[in-house]
Amino acid sequence: MVYQAAKENGALGKDYRFRDQITAAAVSVMSNIAEGFCRRTNKEFVQFLFVAKGSCAEVQSLLYAGLDQNYLSQEKFDAIYRRTDLIARLLSRLITYLL
Repeated sequence: MVYQAAKENGALGKDYRFRDQITAAAVSVMSNIAEGFCRRTNKEFVQFLFVAKGSCAEVQSLLYAGLDQNYLSQEKFDAIYRRTDLIARLLSRLITYLL
């Protein structure tokens, strides 16, 4: 969803630093889940899940900045924010299960 928003909004696409930061944070969520999954212990996996959860929070923070800069419509902001909130809650549940 973040990549789609960057493609759809010309202003967001031209702010390379902002675009790169929000897309990197979004990719970090997925990458940390994958990297943690390949670790040997649940303890190590959980550490990566916490990093992924932090990356969700970073995306959410950047969404507010993007909304303030009119890079995102309220509708797009709400959709991406809801998705990252869901992912963060799912990560919390997985962390609780693994601990």
